[in-house]
Amino acid sequence: MANRGASHDARVHTIGDLKELGSNKLPKMYKDYFNEGAMDLITLSDNEAAYNRYKIRPRILVNVDNVDTRSSLFGIETALPLGFSPAAMHKLAHPDGELATSRAAAGFGISMGLSSYATESMENVASQGLGNPYFMQVCVLKDRSTTLDILRRAEENNDADRFAFDASLDWETTIPWLKANTKMQIWLKGVYTSEDVALAVEYGVDGVVVSNHGGRQLDGVPATLDSLRECVVAAGGRIPVAIDGGIRRGTDIFKALALGASHCLVGRIPIWGLAYNGQAGVELALKILTDEFRICMALAGCRTIKDITRQHITFLNSEGILAKL
Repeated sequence: MANRGASHDARVHTIGDLKELGSNKLPKMYKDYFNEGAMDLITLSDNEAAYNRYKIRPRILVNVDNVDTRSSLFGIETALPLGFSPAAMHKLAHPDGELATSRAAAGFGISMGLSSYATESMENVASQGLGNPYFMQVCVLKDRSTTLDILRRAEENNDADRFAFDASLDWETTIPWLKANTKMQIWLKGVYTSEDVALAVEYGVDGVVVSNHGGRQLDGVPATLDSLRECVVAAGGRIPVAIDGGIRRGTDIFKALALGASHCLVGRIPIWGLAYNGQAGVELALKILTDEFRICMALAGCRTIKDITRQHITFLNSEGILAKL
């Protein structure tokens, strides 16, 4: 058996194991809902495959005693540069739903996003927090009063800097309207291109999430890890660039950070954990990812998150040649 470090479960050693065992506990309809994507699943598959195209360049003779995985999101410290993406209907995976997910996120000190189609209220989900950051994905509706109600509820139940919102309509009206109606941070999720990152900066957005929504919308778009590179260059350090899609290992988190991501998000992983064993299953997923990421940092010669740079990553091109980025 491969050496994977500490074992936290007799049957689950990787996120791949968790996906298989958790998914098999779900009715076929729910399993397909969570695991499938758009059309021919090209983008869904490529999101994961992209991480195999990038290889880690470890540095040696570096003092990696006391590896520090701490990061931050929205100015709030997190134990890892990792959080849960907004994902709908957690209660389809387990009766405790988003409450169990929130308790697991809080216990590990990571961020959590709440879907507009959650099966638990934002108030109840955020009440499980322990100072870790929460955010909510908002689809801005034609009836703006409904969106305003969501904004007010978030502001009344949480400090303004603990929730962030992402929205996607037109640049000229949506972003100014949101900025005029909330003090909370506004992040755009679903960004693919350098052009849209430049517009996000122009319109004063607080951050972007490079995401193709788990390959569930438009099939045939690039893997998020491939899109990340141009988006980071376009941001130029003016706003943070987070990423979701395809992350399955601690080494994947490392690769995304090396390419310039400020934060990594996972959506299906907590669902598989819930299906496997409720809150304990989500915590198991976080134990696996934490161990893998910490080991990766140490073996790559990085003691802190700031030590992870593009010098630690290389690209395997179609000819099988490693190209330094």
